[in-house]
Amino acid sequence: MKILGVLACSVLAVGGALAADTKPLRQTDESFRHEVQRAIEKGNDFLKSAQNSNGWWSTADHPSVTALALSAILGEPGQRLKNSPEVKKGYVFVLSCAKPDGGIYVTNLANYNTSICMMGLLAAREPKYDAVLRKARSFVAGMQADRGEPGRMDTPWDGGIGYSHDAGRSDMNNTLTALEALYYSKHLISDKNVADAKDLNWAAAIQFIQNCQNLPGVNKQDWVSTDARDRGGFVYDPDSSKAGGVTNASGKVALRSYGSISYAGLLSYIYADVKQSDPRVQAVMDWLRANYSLEENPGMGAQGYFYYLHLMTKALTSARVDELQTNSGKKVDWRRDVAMRLINLQKADGSWQNDNGRWWEKDPNLVTAYAVMSLEIIYRGM
Repeated sequence: MKILGVLACSVLAVGGALAADTKPLRQTDESFRHEVQRAIEKGNDFLKSAQNSNGWWSTADHPSVTALALSAILGEPGQRLKNSPEVKKGYVFVLSCAKPDGGIYVTNLANYNTSICMMGLLAAREPKYDAVLRKARSFVAGMQADRGEPGRMDTPWDGGIGYSHDAGRSDMNNTLTALEALYYSKHLISDKNVADAKDLNWAAAIQFIQNCQNLPGVNKQDWVSTDARDRGGFVYDPDSSKAGGVTNASGKVALRSYGSISYAGLLSYIYADVKQSDPRVQAVMDWLRANYSLEENPGMGAQGYFYYLHLMTKALTSARVDELQTNSGKKVDWRRDVAMRLINLQKADGSWQNDNGRWWEKDPNLVTAYAVMSLEIIYRGM
């Protein structure tokens, strides 16, 4: 059973959202904040009840789903369930999937599972996991692609990361999950003399990210769209887009930008320490302003909708956006918008589920973890 490249990971340090530097924080709406907290608690109570007796959620084949559930539970304000039997069993299961080479997976999707499991382990804030995390960090850094002549960046896939070494193709979502895990585990290799202190070639990663951005003049690949509607957004990998493509006047196929992966692109630039003033960051922000929507994952409709809301929440928080000004000039309180949308979509049992099954979003455990983590980030930013 294959999980698509759109499963996300938790946010640790970026949870406390900051307003734009020139604006004060808004006065907190305490009543609404309590509504958000209640939705979080109901969601985590659902996850607590849905755990398999062996400690995993949804499937034993992909520990990433369990790591997402653990991240959601531990992100709750007050951490009611931190010392619960469910959390303890969940971590025992995740650790049981650790390999001698540092990877944390069962049989496949090695980078994807390891990166998300790293975020789940980091969420525990337990020094006893540091040795496992260092080995996992070294494993993920070692997954970085260099398909042509070593060190030359002579293919557009170089610098990125895919599902595994033998997958042969880097993609934006696997690169995002890897960059996020490496970014939040940097403190573990502050002492360069410790074992497993391998790091990523961050400059090469930035080049790969750029190779997936619809930005003429910066990305010189043939598929780059000249349509203003695509400018600045992202595609899945250097020659394909989940949103498809259109044939342009010269007979070449131009790939279309879409919502979730464009937020992944913004986050990836942030984790790679590309400054907000950089034209590449400004371009993706312009695309996201032009395509702000709570009704769909732009370019994908209902496919990957909850993942889209989750990445929107993480990316705008990380970019320190308080109010988002759309291209029409409207200023939107995106935190309240996203929180209200999720509260209204929550089911009576506390879960969330997408009617569209693309990318595993009919799995209530997976989607509930996305929704809960999004609300936790919003709660801390209110």
